Amino acid sequence: MNKKIMAVVLLVVGIALFVWGYNMSQAAGEQIREAWTGSFSDKATWLMIGGGVLGLVGILQLAFSKK
Repeated sequence: MNKKIMAVVLLVVGIALFVWGYNMSQAAGEQIREAWTGSFSDKATWLMIGGGVLGLVGILQLAFSKK
């Protein structure tokens, strides 16, 4: 039971971090920065990457956990 709870927590935190990073990348300042430099800020990028990884780990734990 504890592994499933941990997997759900990882999934929820991963989704939250990804959404936070995505919202950060859509802000007016980030749009100007992206137009100028061609990329988002490091913080927005790492939030989306970290959220994606945590979400994937949560999904994999839910899919392959025993019982």
